[in-house]
Amino acid sequence: MPPETPAETTTRLRPVPARHPVRVAAAAACVVLGLGLIGGAATGSWLTGDSAAEPAARDEYATARALWHSVPVDSIFPRTLSGDGAGPGGADREWTRIGVAPDSGCATVLDPRLLDVLRRTGCARVLRATYADATSSSVTTVGLVFTQGDPAAMYALRTRFRQERLAERAGLMPRTFPVEGTLAAGFGDAQRASWTVNVLTDAPVVVYAVSGFADGRAVTAPQPAGKAMVAGATTAPAQAGLGHEAKGIADRVERGLRKTVDVATVAPR
Repeated sequence: MPPETPAETTTRLRPVPARHPVRVAAAAACVVLGLGLIGGAATGSWLTGDSAAEPAARDEYATARALWHSVPVDSIFPRTLSGDGAGPGGADREWTRIGVAPDSGCATVLDPRLLDVLRRTGCARVLRATYADATSSSVTTVGLVFTQGDPAAMYALRTRFRQERLAERAGLMPRTFPVEGTLAAGFGDAQRASWTVNVLTDAPVVVYAVSGFADGRAVTAPQPAGKAMVAGATTAPAQAGLGHEAKGIADRVERGLRKTVDVATVAPR
């Protein structure tokens, strides 16, 4: 997905006759037999795992996996994002896109340790964009990792992330996308302050975001968004609302992606 501009390298009654006892008994027998056949078929399907939903899920995955090169950049990373109630204390937020990176291979933009965790699902492509908040005090890179995994693989990856709390490990923190000539020009590894990672199971995608201060200051103790958003947290990322920035942007890009997938996978009528 190439950058949009050079600056963004980046839906009458009939009477009922009286019932004959023999007919009633026969009808009842048919109902029982029919229910038994239906129940047996359903049980057999459940036991064998044969479900019409499985092929449908695979088709949706295939469609979603191809979105990175088949939809406009604005559909994936809107020029502006509205964060009603997304800030600390329910404050409203608004973010402006300041750069879009060219679509990239995984090895060149993901930390090796994060890439290793994603290895079982296979990593196909990464899309990234960087946003600034309305006050120009923070910058946030949001990324979409399109994997080669099927539904089972994505469920397994999500389970692993939750059980091992991988999204909270600083060693797996996503990398930034600095944008030359903008507030995010100096947004590098040392400037990362808060982050979030979410493994989707309705699409073969991992969504992440990482935020920092727009003035380029280094952060010695970055904090995952979940912890930085806790009321009363006193760390620098928490006090600056950077956990809210990362989570707010990631959530909205994720919602947009889901809508795009829904539209793309609706069968023609």
